[in-house]
Amino acid sequence: MQVRGGRVRGLDLRLERLRLASVKLFGQALPDDRVRSHLRAALEAGPADLSLTATVYSPAGEFTVAGADVEPEVLVRTGPPASGPEGPLTLATVERERVLPAVKHVGEVAKTYFLRQAVEQGFDDAAFVDRRGRLSEASIWNLAFWDGSAVVWPEAEMLGGTTMGIVRRQLDRLGIPQRVQEVTLAGLPALAGAVVMNSWTPGVAVRRIGSVPLPEAPSFLEVLHRAYQAEPLTSP
Repeated sequence: MQVRGGRVRGLDLRLERLRLASVKLFGQALPDDRVRSHLRAALEAGPADLSLTATVYSPAGEFTVAGADVEPEVLVRTGPPASGPEGPLTLATVERERVLPAVKHVGEVAKTYFLRQAVEQGFDDAAFVDRRGRLSEASIWNLAFWDGSAVVWPEAEMLGGTTMGIVRRQLDRLGIPQRVQEVTLAGLPALAGAVVMNSWTPGVAVRRIGSVPLPEAPSFLEVLHRAYQAEPLTSP
C-alpha cells in the first residue's frame, strides 16, 4: 500500500483480503487489530510518505500443514513511496493462468519471468490471456478498459486488486457506469482505451496490447484518478 501523510486508502479492503487469504492458506487469520498495530509501529518508525507491504506467513514453514496451535505471523516492510511509471505502456501477451488467482501470494516467480521476457521483446510489461482467450490481468497490475462512456472490467479468473476495489466503489458513488465483460484481443479494437492499475496508481495508460493498438483516452484516466482521489485516507 502507498502511505501518504501516515494514512492509506482502502485499508478495510486490504485487511479483508489479508484475512480471507490467511484463512484459505493457513486455516486461520490474525485479528485485524493486531495487524493494524504492526502497521502503526512501522509507520511510526518511518517518514510520513512511504510504501508498505504486510505479508502473513506460517512460522511452521512453507511446506507444512500447521495445526490450530500454530498462529500465523506477519512481516511488515517499508520502502520509498512510489507512483508507478508514467506510461503509456505496451504489453506483450502471454498465455498464463495463476495458481489460486483470487489469492495474493508470494509464489509468483512467473511474474518476474514474463516481465523480463516482455522487456527483452521490446514491450514494457506482460498481460495474461487465459485458455479461453480472455485477457485477465497483467504481471503486477489489474487491467481496465473504456468504451467511451463506461469502465469495462475483464471477466476472467484474477486477483481483485485493492486499488481496483477502491475505484469500483467510488465509481458507483460518483454515478459513473461500469460493467464486467469478457475482453479478448479480437475485441480490443471496439474499445476506446485501456489502463493498468495497482497499489502505486489508479491508472497508467496502455497504448498497445500484443499487436493491437489502443487509442489515447485522457478522459478515462481522469475518471479513474478522480474516483481514487474520492476515497478518504485513513490511519491504521
